[in-house]
Amino acid sequence: MTQWHDLRSLTLEELTRAVVRAGDKKYRAKQIYGWVHRKLVRTPGEMKNVPSRLKDDLLKDYPLHGVTELKVLTSSLDGTMKFLFRLHDGNVIESVLMRYKHGNSVCISSQAGCRMGCRFCASTLLGLARNLTPGEMLDQIYAIQHIIGERISNVVVMGTGEPFDNYDSLSRMIRILCDPEGLNIGHRSITVSTCGIVPMIRRFADEHPQITLAISLHASNDVTRKELMPVANRYDLDQLMEAAQYYVDRTRRRITFEYSLVKGVNDGRRQAEELSDLVRGLNCHINLIPVNPVEERDYSQAEPADVAAFKHILEERHIQVTVRREMGRDISAACGQLRKGYTERNGEK
Repeated sequence: MTQWHDLRSLTLEELTRAVVRAGDKKYRAKQIYGWVHRKLVRTPGEMKNVPSRLKDDLLKDYPLHGVTELKVLTSSLDGTMKFLFRLHDGNVIESVLMRYKHGNSVCISSQAGCRMGCRFCASTLLGLARNLTPGEMLDQIYAIQHIIGERISNVVVMGTGEPFDNYDSLSRMIRILCDPEGLNIGHRSITVSTCGIVPMIRRFADEHPQITLAISLHASNDVTRKELMPVANRYDLDQLMEAAQYYVDRTRRRITFEYSLVKGVNDGRRQAEELSDLVRGLNCHINLIPVNPVEERDYSQAEPADVAAFKHILEERHIQVTVRREMGRDISAACGQLRKGYTERNGEK
């Protein structure tokens, strides 16, 4: 038995072994796997061609744990949908659906809460409750596709939690998500974001070279980064940039740096020039993000003129840069705020 005891977290090979142990034929595993990962059933009863005895035996050891919709907010501005889901143990998480011309993109959570402590992020305010299983990560995608009745074509692991703090679940989730016997989403249609856990960046480059990597940078020097991101006390910028270079060399792919612009903290000319020097020569793209204000923090969103000036300085130095288009601003835009509000109101985990 694996460390994950839910049906959606099993690979086809593991499911096959479980089916054989239950005394049935191997082909039943492929039927069940297809029901779960391609047809996206929500209940065991929907697996019409699977014997009840086999389902009962399997579900004793591998329940069909997933997510249950608690609340959905839809933006009147751009159709972005934010989902609050309950897990089987009462924890709650957030996911977001973003609609683009090129397809539907879902941003999922990797943990219930977060222990990274980034100062401008609402996700970390309640700390870390627990890691999500691979199946719980997958079921955010499955549930949203089921709800909207449209295919999800892109997945971003950039919601609540630090994906590399839950690396094994993340890695397994990716393999199941890309499996031709399942939803079969392309590797290059998946992006994973990390706050900068250096050893895991190197491991990720080795094990998942086709997945897009985004690193939350948010500062151009170690002093400011330590103020904003406690992880910088463990891994300085020299170590982080060496890991980023390793990713680019190993994968032959461009890396993305996320840079949240905080008014009066990291949005000035000096910081833009430092950032240009920091990434010069690296195959990368800078994604500027006017930070979402969080009630419990003192940080404010950079002024539009300062965002434009910052971008211009990078462009002058031939750095590839864009400003992230704000989506769903009218529906608790800051990551983690919907979950935090619900948890505090209901006194839950």
